[in-house]
Amino acid sequence: MSTLVVIEPEMKQTITSAELEIMNILWQQAELGAAEIIEALKDKQSWHPRTIKTLLSRLVDKGCLATKTDGRRYLYHPLITQKDYQKLAAGQLVDRLFGGKMAPLITELVDARGLNDEDIEALEALLGKQKK
Repeated sequence: MSTLVVIEPEMKQTITSAELEIMNILWQQAELGAAEIIEALKDKQSWHPRTIKTLLSRLVDKGCLATKTDGRRYLYHPLITQKDYQKLAAGQLVDRLFGGKMAPLITELVDARGLNDEDIEALEALLGKQKK
């Protein structure tokens, strides 16, 4: 007798900047319908509603969003937290641009943006924890 094993689809790790706009809305307030997402984006983007629905569908296919039915509409909610996505995207950036090395990334960021006193204190605290 054989056993059927269902493998969950792996989240495709790339979220485009357009998809990120939608994720940011859903990270602020989960379980929104497409109409509410369209409304939330209307002042930020001049996208056609079909474009937003296509982006929602892509995010579901990528494993970033799930849906549940509410009458005749779908409610969307994130399957990945904003913090987890930030960690994932930061790791990908380090791997892709700096061969997995953190120091060159930090150097580039400091050169480009500079550091204020708060940033320096936070980095010193972080480095102190890492040394232990």
